Amino acid sequence: MPALTRVLGAATAAYSVTIIAAPKVLAKPCGLTSATGEVAGDVRTLIGGIGARDAAIGLAMMFAPAGRALQLALAARVASDTADALVFGTGLPDRSARKKVAVFAAGWAALCAASALLP
Repeated sequence: MPALTRVLGAATAAYSVTIIAAPKVLAKPCGLTSATGEVAGDVRTLIGGIGARDAAIGLAMMFAPAGRALQLALAARVASDTADALVFGTGLPDRSARKKVAVFAAGWAALCAASALLP
């Protein structure tokens, strides 16, 4: 499990820091930008919270010792991505964005879950 799980943790942490610094990276595919491409303050706050959550989980996937701690970090990643797929997949205002974002989040959850089965 550790090798791929650690790489996925690093990718998660890097993406999370990116969306904290540039919320548009997540807001745009979700259809949450204005007609001019701006991100509203409340959306920026929500994305910052998601980014902070995911950065913490990604770092845990990178640095947790092998065994139970790493399994729990990975479980948190899979649970968060599954929840994101459900929430964004049913709640985004743009119907086409719902499917795209839900498929991406569910795919990431599946990839992370699969990493538990690999050496």
